[in-house]
Amino acid sequence: MARDQLVVLKALDVAKTQWYHFTTIVIAGMGFFTDAYDLFCISLVTKLLGRIYYTKPGAPKPGTLPPNVAAAVNGVALCGTLAGQLFFGWLGDKMGRKKVYGITLVIMVICSIASGLSFGSSANGAMTTLCFFRFWLGFGIGGDYPLSATIMSEYANKKTRGAFIAAVFAMQGFGILAGGIVALIVSAAFDHRFKTPTYHENPVASLAPQADYIWRIILMFGAIPAGLTFYWRMKMPETARYTALVARNAKQAALDMSKVLKVEIDIEEEKVQRLAQEPANSFGLFSKEFAKRHGLHLLGTTSTWFLLDIAFYSQNLFQKDIFSAINWIPPAATMNAIHEVFQIAKAQTLIALCSTVPGYWFTVAFIDHLGRFFIQMMGFFFMTVFMFAIAIPYHHWTLKPNRIGFVVMYSLTFFFANFGPNATTFIVPAEIFPARLRSTCHGISAAAGKAGAIIGAFGFLYAAQNTDPKKTDAGYPPGIGVKWSLIVLGVINFIGMLFTLLVPESRGKSLEELSMENADENDDEKQAASARTASV
Repeated sequence: MARDQLVVLKALDVAKTQWYHFTTIVIAGMGFFTDAYDLFCISLVTKLLGRIYYTKPGAPKPGTLPPNVAAAVNGVALCGTLAGQLFFGWLGDKMGRKKVYGITLVIMVICSIASGLSFGSSANGAMTTLCFFRFWLGFGIGGDYPLSATIMSEYANKKTRGAFIAAVFAMQGFGILAGGIVALIVSAAFDHRFKTPTYHENPVASLAPQADYIWRIILMFGAIPAGLTFYWRMKMPETARYTALVARNAKQAALDMSKVLKVEIDIEEEKVQRLAQEPANSFGLFSKEFAKRHGLHLLGTTSTWFLLDIAFYSQNLFQKDIFSAINWIPPAATMNAIHEVFQIAKAQTLIALCSTVPGYWFTVAFIDHLGRFFIQMMGFFFMTVFMFAIAIPYHHWTLKPNRIGFVVMYSLTFFFANFGPNATTFIVPAEIFPARLRSTCHGISAAAGKAGAIIGAFGFLYAAQNTDPKKTDAGYPPGIGVKWSLIVLGVINFIGMLFTLLVPESRGKSLEELSMENADENDDEKQAASARTASV
């Protein structure tokens, strides 16, 4: 038999959209802005790092990062993110969302600055230092995933909750865009100031001493937006759902939300006393009861996020190589080091502006109308279609007259990733699990995604290499080539459609209804079946 819901939670569910909703979106969203900036800005400077630290005197073309170093530089932050998602997700359920929220931000600020100050007496020493700080930067970023999603879901009303959580996640698109813009401004400023010759013209002079400042400035800029939001994060009250349902202090929850909503909320002394006397944890994460109620849900959220991130991160991290393959970015030897950064940043900025950012905000606009399930299924479907449309006639797209068509098709895969599973995989785990396990389960789901991202970053970095060992650059072992890598990614997207069938629809329902938080311990299969049914 279901228990009565506390008035304070009902008040949050039916609250009209207010100023505090928007301030929460900005406070939580700036964390995601920083997350995306820090994770993706490294792809803008990896070729520059190869030029600075691995160019051999007299070589016919600029140096590139060795394959093991490139994999480490690109992927180590993802490893840290995975660890941070698991650790801070668990900690957010144990200590509270607010207490942990500030810790992650401090880590991000310190490690962003430290990454730009990386040092070493040799090339490998400098890269080792950079990887060390980027791992811990990723660790802080990882904590932002479960905490931001959980805080926003627990603050939102049930009518527009999807849009609010999606808006937090959509700040990731602006972070990717900002990375490209910062790189464009910094590289253009240095290139204009010093007028450096190309590598063909003068191999030594093409690597201006000032080039070493560029990658450091780009990496350190990520500390600014994170630092600006620290004060406001510390001013936020703990979420009412954590205070009432986990900390068992419904009175404090009512007082906190009265200030936030600017209304009087009944403290309900009788319910407060009864709630305080009830056991805090009726079942745990590894219990049979959790497996019965939410086991398939957790399998659905982890598997779809895992499959999505294999495709999404591999596309992002080797897009500069794809653009080079179709000659959208000129050969490295025809540019100086600074201008190469400008060209890579220009390509990434164009993709972000035309497809990534719009995709996120289409999700914000339509998720509470179309539903999570429909958008995720649609996104995986079109990602599959466009990936195959690029991959199967791949050599057709590399011809000069067809390159614009290639960029359009490639952009559409990003658009439907973001107006699709890249947003919904973040939203749903913050809605369907009990409050005492919500942050943990979101962290597990997100960590599964980062495991996929690591496969994308490491595996496809090698897989996409030239199939001819004699033509393989920079010491990479021969791979299956870009074409077959894209075909594999298309298959992965199709499998993501199948696992989406395990994910429940959460549109228009309260968090307690979705998680069966108000259900008694002995509720039967009818409750579980109800939670698994997708709303129409």
